[in-house]
Amino acid sequence: MAWNEPGGGKDPWGGNRGNDGPPDIDEALNKLKEKFAAFGGGSGGGAGSSKGLLPVALIALAIIWGLLGFYQVDEKEQAVILRLGKYSDTVGSGLHWNPPLVDSVTTVRVTEERQYSARGLMLTQDENIVEISLTVQYNIANAKDFVLSIKDPETSLKQATDSALRHVVGSTGLDGVISTGRELVAVSTAEKLQDLLNVYSSGINVVKINIEEARPPTEVKAAYDDVIKAREDLERLVNEAQAYSNGIIPEARGEAQRLREEAEGYLSQVVSKSQGEAKRFTTLLAEYKKAPEVTRERLYIDAIEQVMSNSTKILMDTEGSNNMLYLPLDKLVQQGNAASPRRGSASDSQMVDRIANEVIEKLQRNSDQIQSERRR
Repeated sequence: MAWNEPGGGKDPWGGNRGNDGPPDIDEALNKLKEKFAAFGGGSGGGAGSSKGLLPVALIALAIIWGLLGFYQVDEKEQAVILRLGKYSDTVGSGLHWNPPLVDSVTTVRVTEERQYSARGLMLTQDENIVEISLTVQYNIANAKDFVLSIKDPETSLKQATDSALRHVVGSTGLDGVISTGRELVAVSTAEKLQDLLNVYSSGINVVKINIEEARPPTEVKAAYDDVIKAREDLERLVNEAQAYSNGIIPEARGEAQRLREEAEGYLSQVVSKSQGEAKRFTTLLAEYKKAPEVTRERLYIDAIEQVMSNSTKILMDTEGSNNMLYLPLDKLVQQGNAASPRRGSASDSQMVDRIANEVIEKLQRNSDQIQSERRR
């Protein structure tokens, strides 16, 4: 028969039940105390009860102490463990246990990218004041160094950033900081900052530095705007000069090429003419050796003909006579033009040729006469 049925036997707490009443709670508690007292080695009394509860309390404390040693490390974190104040280990993500009160665990979010902004007045290399605002992006590369090497790593980071930025800006001119070299200033500052942080073993990795704004102070902004306008005018004039140069230089090169080609043509002409003259002289020399007198006479006549064809006045002198023959060819040509004004240039040329031929014939006859007199 079950203990809770009417007329049943003893209940689980060791007492008899009535047919219809609930179990006696006070009695059950007394039974429990007696069992703890028996476990402690005594059957009653205050001292015996205290000795019986002490092991239970110790076991409970040990269980609680062990449970407090469990902790969870996230995927983005690392845990730095100090055992009795001395570095012990660095653990990654997962469930870990370390003895409480013996080990100290500090978790650091290593993969999280952090940033902070700063603004300040800097002095450039050319002794100008510039106002710069920037943003530093960084993360934790070494959790142990970040926790143990520096007391306040982030404050040290800000101070090192200010020092690195002032060093780079102080080595750069105003134009390089404000306009043309802003990106280079940011890169150089990041490199300098990382070197400083590595010297102090801060465990911080600088990802990037962005210079959001770089401008002169408000008090000198108007003067700087004038400088910017002058620089723009300079660039415009340089571009115009470059465009003019691009137009002139090809033309000059073309003219130089033309002159070069003309010179080469003249050189070729002179060389060819010289070669022809040399060849003609060689041929003439051969003929001269065959008949020296005839060749000499012919050369004389050709020379006279060439000279007279370009002359407008001729003076003729003969041996044995004090008379000098003067032939004004230019006057004769003008008289011919006056006599026939309607004739064209072709008629003038024919008249000049006719007069020249007559003069040449006279010279030829005179020369023949002189030769005949010499032979006599």
